[in-house]
Amino acid sequence: MNCPKCGQQIDELNTKFCPKCGNNLQATADNKTAGPFCRNCGKPLVGKPEMCMNCGARPQAGRLYCPVCGSATNTQAVICLKCGSSLTAENPVVPGQKSKLAAGLLGIFLGSLGIHRFYLGYVGIGIVQIVVTIITFGIGGLWGFIEGILILTGTFNKDAKGLPLKSE
Repeated sequence: MNCPKCGQQIDELNTKFCPKCGNNLQATADNKTAGPFCRNCGKPLVGKPEMCMNCGARPQAGRLYCPVCGSATNTQAVICLKCGSSLTAENPVVPGQKSKLAAGLLGIFLGSLGIHRFYLGYVGIGIVQIVVTIITFGIGGLWGFIEGILILTGTFNKDAKGLPLKSE
């Protein structure tokens, strides 16, 4: 038998939880349909869709149903009482999201070279910062230093793709 959540080979038939991911195998066996389920409407999802075809919401947007077994949950609950799975977001970080701390420190220490701008995807402005620093004999480096502080304080909080910076 394999775990329906992670695919781990399970040798013992009476095992209740997957040793790799902790998935409740008994709850999955009790359900005829294995997850994932929409957290907004509780209907089964096929694959990893961007939106639920039943309610139109993002699958992880709601807090009304368990994403593993599909049972109704309390909106304040952190685990599903039926299957024991976690109801908190496992990975709230968006793929490709840049680090706020890294960008801020790059701005403070290497801002005169525009390195923080290259890191965030603003290549054109990074080149302009290098040119300004050369033309002003280094005084233009204050621009990058100030931007590094603005990044760390949250005033400058998006990369070139419009994604919010990841806070550690």
